[in-house]
Amino acid sequence: MTAKQMLPIIPDNIVVNKIYGLRGLKVMLDSDLAELYGVETKRVNEQVGRNPDRFPEDFMFQLTDEEWLNLKSQIATSSWGGRRKLPFVFTEHGILMLSSVLNSKQAIQVNIQIVRIFSRIRQFIIDSGELKLEIEEIKQKVSNQDKNIELVFTYLDKLIDKKIEPRKRIGYMPDDL
Repeated sequence: MTAKQMLPIIPDNIVVNKIYGLRGLKVMLDSDLAELYGVETKRVNEQVGRNPDRFPEDFMFQLTDEEWLNLKSQIATSSWGGRRKLPFVFTEHGILMLSSVLNSKQAIQVNIQIVRIFSRIRQFIIDSGELKLEIEEIKQKVSNQDKNIELVFTYLDKLIDKKIEPRKRIGYMPDDL
């Protein structure tokens, strides 16, 4: 198998479960990325620290205390041990940039897999947005049809209630004949 034909190292569902929504962005924790890349978290953060120009605020940011507590409760992380500093999270662009500072074959292959998953998520969001618009259009049409049907029934009721009186004759002959 050539490098281009290599199968994903990690099942997609495991990677997808490590993507979180924070500050309106899809992000991954530094520790999750390190685990996927097969390196220690401190090695990922060291490379980021050595290349600060490659990681602006929209590529990577450090969580606040509140965000970290909220995230820990979502992922059921133990509050004991492990981290001395608040974790960093990486956006899709930050993950792309990580591939330029982490050069192991596993990191590159996992990075490609992660980028493909982000692309599929983005396409799903776009598709679901279009679907929502189509549903709203259908709702609007149905609502208008309900109003039109109600109007037709109102006219029918008026016609039924209207008394039928003898019609006046048209022409030169008097009506009483």
